[in-house]
Parts: sequence; structure tokens; C-alpha cells
Amino acid sequence: MKITEYISQAEKTLFSFEILPPLKGQSMQDLCDGIAPLMDFKPPFVDVTYHREEFIYKKHPNGLLERVATKKRPGTVGICAAIMNRFHVDAVPHLLCGGFTKEETENALIDLNFIGVQNVLALRGDAPKTANKFVPEEGGHAFTKDLVKQIIGMNHGKYLHEETETSFHTDFCVGVGGYPEKHFEAPSLRTDLKYLKEKIDAGAEYIVTQMFFDNEKFYEFVRKVREMGIDVPIIPGLKPITTLGQISMLPRTFFIDMPDALMDELEKCKTNADVKQVGIEWAIYQSKDLIDNGLQVLHYYTMSKAEATYQIAKEVF
Repeated sequence: MKITEYISQAEKTLFSFEILPPLKGQSMQDLCDGIAPLMDFKPPFVDVTYHREEFIYKKHPNGLLERVATKKRPGTVGICAAIMNRFHVDAVPHLLCGGFTKEETENALIDLNFIGVQNVLALRGDAPKTANKFVPEEGGHAFTKDLVKQIIGMNHGKYLHEETETSFHTDFCVGVGGYPEKHFEAPSLRTDLKYLKEKIDAGAEYIVTQMFFDNEKFYEFVRKVREMGIDVPIIPGLKPITTLGQISMLPRTFFIDMPDALMDELEKCKTNADVKQVGIEWAIYQSKDLIDNGLQVLHYYTMSKAEATYQIAKEVF
């Protein structure tokens, strides 16, 4: 089923989560064993992130550097197929602008359609760790709205190198990302919302937000989104803080604020275990408040580690 259908037919708040493709050397069994406990809460769908190709620089005896591609994670398409087969849930692969050409995107969508995937999340993606800013792949998309247009085009039988529409139509439901505290590259929240509306106008049917820790900022974001004339479902993304390092890393990396009440508790923590307990309790509080305010789906960023999310879901769902 499509995400929009799950939402429209939901009789209570749905539980969903995101996983990362495992590093090479790990098996599908390892991944499945890790997320199996979360299936107790009957998620209708599981998101699977996509990763651009990574590179290392190999130094030759003459001093020249050679850029060598390395594939550090198994493919998202294969992982989606395995999850759908093993757990009988819908898999939602992420598709990125960064690192992919239009041809590679089209090929991935053909493969995803073949294995029965009906939902995709279209994202621009971040710049590589070695770059100062995002630069689109040659022959790729610079903006998410254009990636959405390509996907919607395939839904109408439009392919890159065919003169006319074909009878082979895909039927993807397309989601996009939203930023309650704005994307860090946007000069203002209003500008960011204009970009979001462009993605919806291009054909996207739902929004999944970046993580946030202050529900009031999420509610304000929803209000402003609706004022822009965007009426698609908005799914809040949540992540429990689990380590001391994340207290400073998450705001710095994702450009998000920590509420004073949360920081008051985190500042008392001496160990990772202390932080994890506070993070779980705060996420439970966030989740219950969001449910009380009528949210139809809660989406958790697990980093493929189920324990903290399991403890939250046990109290909430």
C-alpha cells in the first residue's frame, strides 16, 4: 500500500522507523535480528536510507593521488527486497540527488518497481564529507523538486531516452523531507517553506520531518506549512539521544535546538547510560504529546539500533 493509504485508513497512530544499510561484512541476518523486536509494534512500513558512492584517495609512488571508489554498504534495493520478504512490511527506499545521475535514478526506480516497492522518499542528500558544499552529480539533479518530477514522470510513462510516453507506468507514492527548524542552507524558514511547496507542487504526496526535540517547533512548522497551502500528511521524525557525545553533536550536525527542560536533565548525566535513559523518557513524552495532538504516524530514526526505540514504543504503542 501507499503511505497516504496507510494514513487515511489508520484507526490509531502508526509506528514506523528508519534503518541504515549495514556496513560491508555484516549480513542481512544481522540486520533482521537487530530490527526484529520492533516488528512487535506492527509498523506498516520501514524506511531504508540510500548512500552515495564513497571514495578514498590512493597515493602512488610518484606522488599523484588516485580517487578510488569504494562500496561500503550493500545496495538499498536488495535490502528493501529482503525486508519485504522477511517481515511482510512495505519498504520505503530513499532516493538522492547527490552522487547519482538521472540514468542511475531511473534504473533504480525500475528495479524498485520490479520488486513491488510503491513508496520512495526523495531527498537532495548532503555534501560528501570531503566537500564544503553540495555539488550535483554531472548528469544528475541539483534540487529535490527535479528528482520528484522525474519519479512522477515515470508514473506517467515518461522515460529519459524515449521520444514518447510508454505503456509501462510506475506507481510510486513520493515523500519528501521537511525541516521544522529550517534546512541549514536556507536563509529563512519562509524561504525553506517555499522550496518545500515546490516539491509538493512537483507531485510529492507526504512529508517526513528532520528530527526535533521541541514539539512546539513542530506544531509551529505544521501551522506555517498549512498557511503555505500545503495539505499533504506531515510525519514527525523522532530520535532519542543515547550518548554524551550526541548532546553537542546533534545540534551541531543537524542545526536543531535542545529545549531547556531537556538540557536541564542532560546536564545532570555522567554516563552514556544516564543520557540514554533521559533520551528515552524525553522521546516518550514527545511521542505521547504528538499522539494527543492527533498525529497519524510517528517515525523513529533508529540508526539500525532497536533497543532505545523498542523501549519508547513499548510505552507509547
